[in-house]
Amino acid sequence: MDSYLAGEDSHVDALHEIGVRLANADGFHDVLARVVEFASGLVKCDSCLVYVLEGEELVLRASKNPHPDVVDRLKLRVGQGITGWVAEHREPVAVAEKASQDPRFQFFHELPEDSFEAFLSVPLMCRGGVVGVINLQHKQHHVYRRREIRLISTIGFLVGAEIELARLEDANLSLADQLETRKVVERAKGILQRDLGLSEEQAYLTLQRQSRQKRKPMKEIAEAIVLSDDVKGNFRDPGPS
Repeated sequence: MDSYLAGEDSHVDALHEIGVRLANADGFHDVLARVVEFASGLVKCDSCLVYVLEGEELVLRASKNPHPDVVDRLKLRVGQGITGWVAEHREPVAVAEKASQDPRFQFFHELPEDSFEAFLSVPLMCRGGVVGVINLQHKQHHVYRRREIRLISTIGFLVGAEIELARLEDANLSLADQLETRKVVERAKGILQRDLGLSEEQAYLTLQRQSRQKRKPMKEIAEAIVLSDDVKGNFRDPGPS
């Protein structure tokens, strides 16, 4: 990655490389993982975190260092901490040392990166709006050169649209899954009503109770009921001989 900093041609190569990586990414979290991988390779750092703006909150969605307990859970408001300040003001912040003493700094005890010295925070943009923030941190004093800040900022502009697109695709997949779940649950309810003489509410409560007892999603319980009914139907109606 150091060769990317050699000159203007290397900058073009770097931008082309991230384009290729994002094009080959599969889904929202994979896009974010590629962003972390590329940014932390372009500017060697001890930590790289990506926060995504969701409503009025920034949610930690990707990290160079494994943080299974906080990724997808840690949230902060726009304006809160350096990260929130960057999202609010749409401009980068670079702190070379004693980052935790910056008056904008927000401590999160779940993140050991709170003790790191240097901090670079850059907005991820899409069509003039912020979609997230990328943070690079160093354990020791580190002066972020203007070229490094510009490179990470350029990545912010490039990946902002890709992150927004990946998030919309994930949302569409989630919606499709919800619709599919609703369809199979409705069919299972109808089968229970027919076979057990239950009301619609009783059939739903039966599915819900089975889901809790077996510790399985209601969709899975409903699919088993539908499959069983289909098998019985095949035995009842073997078709023309």
